[in-house]
Amino acid sequence: MEFIQTERSLEMQERISAFMDKYVYPNEEKMSDEIAEGDRWQPIPTLEELKKVAKSEGLWNFFLPEHEGGPGFTNLEYAPLCEIMGRSPFASEIFNCSAPDTGNMEVLARYATKEQQERWLTPLLAGEIRSCFAMTEPEVASSDATNIQTRIERDGDEYVINGRKWWSSGIGDPRCKILVLMGKTDPDNPDRYKQQSMILVPRDTPGITVKRMLPVFGYDDAPHGHGEVIFDNVRVPAENILLGEGRGFEIAQGRLGPGRIHHCMRSIGVSERALEKMIKRLKSRVAFGKPVIEQSVWKERIAESRIMIDQNRLYVYYAAWRMDTVGNKEARREIAGIKVSVPNIACKITDWAIQAHGGGGVTTDFGTASMYAHQRTLRLADGPDEVHRDQLARLEIRRWN
Repeated sequence: MEFIQTERSLEMQERISAFMDKYVYPNEEKMSDEIAEGDRWQPIPTLEELKKVAKSEGLWNFFLPEHEGGPGFTNLEYAPLCEIMGRSPFASEIFNCSAPDTGNMEVLARYATKEQQERWLTPLLAGEIRSCFAMTEPEVASSDATNIQTRIERDGDEYVINGRKWWSSGIGDPRCKILVLMGKTDPDNPDRYKQQSMILVPRDTPGITVKRMLPVFGYDDAPHGHGEVIFDNVRVPAENILLGEGRGFEIAQGRLGPGRIHHCMRSIGVSERALEKMIKRLKSRVAFGKPVIEQSVWKERIAESRIMIDQNRLYVYYAAWRMDTVGNKEARREIAGIKVSVPNIACKITDWAIQAHGGGGVTTDFGTASMYAHQRTLRLADGPDEVHRDQLARLEIRRWN
């Protein structure tokens, strides 16, 4: 195994870091203020300006392979770029590398027809529109995706969609123009993994109702948001089906594998930022006659944080290397492992950062509370810890049969 970074990845790391230092970090407070002012569900003006700068400098769409319209970074090359972007909640979108658009663009690049790509992928790649991924449902345990009940029924030249989704990320953004939806086209198929399909649903199709936007530990993530959405006799052309009926799980696996790498590396970036905030805060405070950072418990926590971050970074690099060399299916053991390990250590380090800030840590003043909220959510997103642990255990047991 080799985790040596290529010259082009190192060069891009330097360019992204320089951009972050010059434009992103100095404007974080301003962008947060802009969200709080007026209509929270409108694009953030400063972020939109920074997107133009990033695009003009060629810092754009890092995630796509070359044959799919991107720069062609491998998973291992892209991983450290993701970590750098993960240090700020605004950065991924600035570089057009934010969820769920990245996953949806990968789906469109790999599985959509040329006409579908021209209509939806091209403007997504250009950053002109945004998208939504509609998979999870409130009425079933969606950790087992075969439970999904939303119906996609053929009616002549159209499909009719009925059901209810939630945690439909991106639906609150006024720039959201397309949804990638997973539902059942063949509920009686004896193969549970052939019952599902994915279909493209334009946002302005009649019958789509956003019932509410869901808060995450009190944060509504405006203007992006996560919605509970009703689909009531939503009709779309039959050609909007992706790959054909019964291919939903196949598409989902192609989408979620790389996405989990992206999430995990962003979480490493969050962990690094949390440790940085922790140390700066501890150095600035005196308690019981000496700087707080000199208290033995905090030295232990700082050391443990560094150990956990470095261990997990290498674990993610190993998973990325496996994906690049043997493919996503063969690397599913490593993908499951990092998806459990990384968000858990991010939660722990961020929790220590909150503790270091005292009462200020649970306010919005230092960013630590929102960091924790998002990292805790990642222990559920793209599959809960329990599902990944179960898969990892089954794969490990199988090795010794």
